[in-house]
Amino acid sequence: MSINAVVLAAGQGTRMKSRRHKVLHPVCGKPMIRHILDALQTAGITRPIVVIGSLGEQVQAALGDDVEFVWQKEQLGTGHAVMQVAPLLESGAGITLVCTGDTPLITADTFKNLIELHQQKGAAVTVLSGLLDNPFGYGRIIRGDDGSVLRIVEEKDASAEEKAVREINSGTYCFDTPSLLEALKHLTNDNAQGEYYLTDCIDILRRQGRKVAAYCATDADEIMGVNDRIQLAVVEQLLREKIRRDHMRNGVTLLDPSSVYIDTDVKIGADTVIYPGTFLTGFTEIGSGCEIGPNTQIQNCTLGDGSVVIQSVLIDSTFGAGVNIGPFAYVRPGSKVSNNVKIGDFVEVKNSTIGEGSKIPHLSYVGDADIGSNTNIGCGTITVNYDGITKHRTVVGNNSFIGCNTNLVAPVAVGDNSYVAAGSTITDHVPDGALAIAREKQVTKEGYKEKLEAKLRERRPEK
Repeated sequence: MSINAVVLAAGQGTRMKSRRHKVLHPVCGKPMIRHILDALQTAGITRPIVVIGSLGEQVQAALGDDVEFVWQKEQLGTGHAVMQVAPLLESGAGITLVCTGDTPLITADTFKNLIELHQQKGAAVTVLSGLLDNPFGYGRIIRGDDGSVLRIVEEKDASAEEKAVREINSGTYCFDTPSLLEALKHLTNDNAQGEYYLTDCIDILRRQGRKVAAYCATDADEIMGVNDRIQLAVVEQLLREKIRRDHMRNGVTLLDPSSVYIDTDVKIGADTVIYPGTFLTGFTEIGSGCEIGPNTQIQNCTLGDGSVVIQSVLIDSTFGAGVNIGPFAYVRPGSKVSNNVKIGDFVEVKNSTIGEGSKIPHLSYVGDADIGSNTNIGCGTITVNYDGITKHRTVVGNNSFIGCNTNLVAPVAVGDNSYVAAGSTITDHVPDGALAIAREKQVTKEGYKEKLEAKLRERRPEK
């Protein structure tokens, strides 16, 4: 059976007060609408259609070729939005799911359960509902004695008895596609706002004697929509809490869960300990038995088993097993760090490969470099990679030793089993097994201190 999904994303979202389209605001590292599309895909829906209007170009650029787009040039209501999709649905039967792009908490399981109930009931339309302790402002689901939906009553039109009903309409529906297309033909804008409402299709189908059902979500938080920054923060908090709980159930220790921020697509192995103030974002994957934090940011990185990262920032890089990083290290994009590497305090690494077992213990900059295995980079070493126009690479071989306070002026190579003396500025290639010394000979002038101070006093400007 073909299952279509129509995602409504044409509204302006003016309450967000943003130049960014509402559905593109991120929740746990991913645009709201991407959460919806991922859940639909997991639920087995293979044809997502996104209705766009205001700022639609932004949505197209963000989603690319993953979906079909339909323009709603004028925003004349939810029913009018679905009308724009009707020509794409006319050739098929099956089911059409209609949802909004600003409800990022709805899960794939909820979509599956909605579709399953719809099929079991043989309904023309099934409404996704939820139970709220305070349903003020929402349309109420009024059911008959047999559990079928008699009508949806908006807050302003509800009687006192109807306002006491806690089951509310989420704005997500599962339609029998031919029934939806038939109902859209009878839809009018005969109301105070002059708009076409999708909820009127439900009343049209009911009056035709068609069955209207409702599936009540087990977690009412799932159907929460986002209309302003306050609701965005609430949704973010709810999803982060769910993410943290899922990781803890899978064997990850969070010492202070509320202070740890983990994005949706992050993976963490069992027996890893996450310390307070840690941000794991993007498509980061942490192995098992690691220690991460405190006060650490890891973005779009892969980190092998048994690694330790303390108070550091790692971005768009890969790390082997048993690496030890920090405190206060900064690994920038494009770096590839092998097993058992040490990157110590106040070390910056950028677009470099570091071979297995090598050490950069402290206070060094390694940029655009290829460092071999079991090589030691001494304190204060700088790869001088930029000549003002072009970035050049530095190559250091295996089992070599770079002394403290060394400048490696790229392009330059240091061979295997080589030694560079402390304080050197290396501009020429160093062959395998060599010792390179590139520094001025020390000059000592005994008893010169008083004479030097006298000269300095003579040069001091008058106050």
